[in-house]
Amino acid sequence: MVQQLSREIRTTSYLLHPPLLDECGLGSTLKSYVHGIVERSGLLIDLSIPDDFGRLPADMELAIFRIVQECLTNIHRHSGSKTASIRVDRRAESICVEVRDGGKGISPARLKEIQSGAAGVGIRGIRERLRHLRAEMRIESNGSGTCISADIPLSGDAQMTDVQSLQVV
Repeated sequence: MVQQLSREIRTTSYLLHPPLLDECGLGSTLKSYVHGIVERSGLLIDLSIPDDFGRLPADMELAIFRIVQECLTNIHRHSGSKTASIRVDRRAESICVEVRDGGKGISPARLKEIQSGAAGVGIRGIRERLRHLRAEMRIESNGSGTCISADIPLSGDAQMTDVQSLQVV
């Protein structure tokens, strides 16, 4: 029982802050995480993140990872969808994150509750992480799926991180 508990603690620790994130960055970490989710859940997930995405400040990479992680958890638990798509794009002054599913969607009444701030722990966590990054979450939902997206502004430091990572490579 102690060995099982130890494995579960390691797994939880890994899922909260994967070591690969510090070592290789957001792109590699998301690819690895999505691969694991596909194997465990059977979801078909399309991940779109440029190979030359570069690095971001550590707190921003962790926040984006955790946002995607929570969205995939919600898709698996609540949407009824067998598919999901994740898009992470780097623009001149922002990072665009979008997670979409083809599930049953969120009822208009529940969507109104969520948008007014009355949401579960996961959605509140996403909203708080985005607020900390000076971004807001957008939720669009209908009978054919849900899309959660945000444009996260890059500070001058985040823009420089990419330039530095390109010089090292």
